[in-house]
Amino acid sequence: MKTTVLAALLAVACTWARAEPAPRLYLTTETSAPYSMREGDRVTGIGTDMVREIMARSGIAYSIDLLPWKRAYTAALERSDACVYSTTRTPEREPHFKWIGPIGEAEWVLMGRADRRFDLKSLDDARAYRVGTYNGDARDQFLRARGFKVDPAPNDLINPRKLMMDRIDLWAASIRRGSLTLDRLGYTGKVVPVLVFNRIRVYLACNRAVPDALVARMNGSLEAMERDGTSRAIVHKYDDWGVPAR
Repeated sequence: MKTTVLAALLAVACTWARAEPAPRLYLTTETSAPYSMREGDRVTGIGTDMVREIMARSGIAYSIDLLPWKRAYTAALERSDACVYSTTRTPEREPHFKWIGPIGEAEWVLMGRADRRFDLKSLDDARAYRVGTYNGDARDQFLRARGFKVDPAPNDLINPRKLMMDRIDLWAASIRRGSLTLDRLGYTGKVVPVLVFNRIRVYLACNRAVPDALVARMNGSLEAMERDGTSRAIVHKYDDWGVPAR
C-alpha cells in the first residue's frame, strides 16, 4: 500500500516537473498617440487597450514596454517571448512573425504646411519633394523601396516641427480617421493633409517561437471582442482624446 501511494506521489511530482510554465509575453510598442502612449506610469491608448483585453480574455500574463519603434520591432524579431504592436502587415514582414489582428486601421497621409500649395494627384507626384518619415517604420520602408527622397526622424512627432522649419516639404504620417493628434499638439490650421496614399490595418506581431496555440487563443479572443462590441467601444473611448477641457 505504502509503495503504491509513494509511486502515485512520484508520478504526480514528475507531471508537475514536466508541466509547461504559465505563458507570459513581453509586449513592446512605441509612443504613437492615441494608439499607444504613457499616462502617468501606465501605457494606454487604443491599440494598448485592445491588446490588454486580448491578453485578459486569453489568460496570458504579459508586460508592456514603451520603446522607440526600431527597438520595439527588433525585440519582437529577436526574443522568443516577444510581440510588437501596432504593426503594419507587409509582404516583407509577413514571414517573420505570427499575426494577431487586425487590431486597428489607419491612413497613410502626406501632410504639408497649410501656407504652401501642393497639387498631388498621386504618390508619384510627390517624388520631387523631401518627405519626412519615422525611421524604420513601414511608411519609411515603403517610400525608400520606391525611390523617394526620405528624411527619417527618430520620433515621428518631430516631423511637424521639421515641416514648420522647412527642413522637409511633406510628412508621411499614419493617422486614424477623426484623430485629434495635430489639434492636441498645436498644429491646427498649420499642418494639413495633402494626399492619402495608402490605407492599412495594424496587428499584434509575435515572434515565430510563440506557440501556435497561444496565437490561436489570442485571435479567438479578438474575434469575440469584435462580435460583442468591445473593440468598437475601445475605439470610441478615445473619440474625445485631445479635445481641450472647457
